[in-house]
Amino acid sequence: MFGGRGYRRLTKRKITNVRNNMNKPIVAVVGRPNVGKSTFFNKVTGKKISIVKDRPGVTRDRVYCDAEWCGKSFTLIDTGGIELKSTDEMWGHIKKQAEIAVETADVIIFMCDFKGGLTASDEDVADMLRRSRKPIVLAVNKADNFDPTAQAEYYSLGLGEPFMISCEQGKGLGDLLDEVCSHFDAIDEGEDSEYIKIAIVGKPNAGKSSLANKLLGADRTIVSNIAGTTRDSIDTPLIYNGKKYMIIDTAGIRKKSAVHEDVEYYSVIRALASIRRADVCLAVIDSTEGLTEQDVKILGYVHEQGKPSVVVMNKWDAVDKDAYTIEKFKKKLDADLAFMSYYKSIFVSAKTGQRVDKIFSLINEVLANANKRFTTGTLNDIIGDAVRTTEPPTRNGRRLKIYYTVQEGVCPPTFIMFVNSQDLMHFSYRRYIENVLRNALDFSGTPIRIIVREKKGDEE
Repeated sequence: MFGGRGYRRLTKRKITNVRNNMNKPIVAVVGRPNVGKSTFFNKVTGKKISIVKDRPGVTRDRVYCDAEWCGKSFTLIDTGGIELKSTDEMWGHIKKQAEIAVETADVIIFMCDFKGGLTASDEDVADMLRRSRKPIVLAVNKADNFDPTAQAEYYSLGLGEPFMISCEQGKGLGDLLDEVCSHFDAIDEGEDSEYIKIAIVGKPNAGKSSLANKLLGADRTIVSNIAGTTRDSIDTPLIYNGKKYMIIDTAGIRKKSAVHEDVEYYSVIRALASIRRADVCLAVIDSTEGLTEQDVKILGYVHEQGKPSVVVMNKWDAVDKDAYTIEKFKKKLDADLAFMSYYKSIFVSAKTGQRVDKIFSLINEVLANANKRFTTGTLNDIIGDAVRTTEPPTRNGRRLKIYYTVQEGVCPPTFIMFVNSQDLMHFSYRRYIENVLRNALDFSGTPIRIIVREKKGDEE
């Protein structure tokens, strides 16, 4: 708290990757809209994960991130602002998500706004939190400068001593976190095992959150017919058949011309960032609309980032079908996704659960293909046969020579091909070599990279 405890700022922290270890103590930050919960979340985690905007209703889902304070690790949850008496449908969804966060949490930070003063909404939220029977730490934000006598009204909430803080300035956060950590029981954190990170991406209202919920077996993200419901990228851990997965539900990615709000702009940025940090991407397509130009652009970005992926044709239950429907869809996919002919697809219904259980086997398959390694001898045997079958191109009387090929890395599989001249490697022959490698080694579901380098000092 400001004053008696020396205005202790947030200075000691260790930030971990955005992942949730459910064995760690969980701290939920709750309060009415626009009191500074997301600013606090970003300050403590050291990451700009939660969207911050000076208007209510920006944060809608729960957002998780691991943090550490003075050697104690915990998972912090940002929640949407609670408006208990609102009859609006969206506020009802937000309230439900906040309630889930409270139920999940070991400790609750109840945040109020000093500048706005204590309100009836604050008192309503306090009543709800007291019923949880969880440890509650009262934080009064935006108290950059205040008269200590002004603290008195916050004692009326019956939640103990209020911690006067300023998230913007970092004041008082150290004392607040000390109090939070004092409530942690001895929890066995276990091993910090790696999760397979699965980013669910696509256009707004394609059914991404519905698919995430079906995969998770619970309503962990907001599902609504309103396009653009999910604003933040939501990480939720899952153990399936003994494997650990992190399901990342992302905001819908619109065309640039259709993004009018700055909040939505940042949501799209977060979605693209989720693709970059994912191990596998599930590209969700609305089958009732078919593959659109925007779908192709999203898949193009996934391809450019070198991510293994699965094209999930959702809402298959709503498509009028005959004996040739799937073949027609696949023909369309083949034509529009010629740049990623390696794609894997599945036709599902997140609503009914049709074939959703088969997605995990595809995830494991494409990830395994993306992690394949081969010896230099194997690669040279394959490419040697390819060269003998189709001679390399010539230019100005010089013929391309491929000396040898090595694998540099995985995810995506990356190969370095040493040649006599990079200028002689025509893009069509590079494509031919890629197809040969794919046919011989099965890289379905993942892009591969071929890097051409000149081998110096060799006579032609």
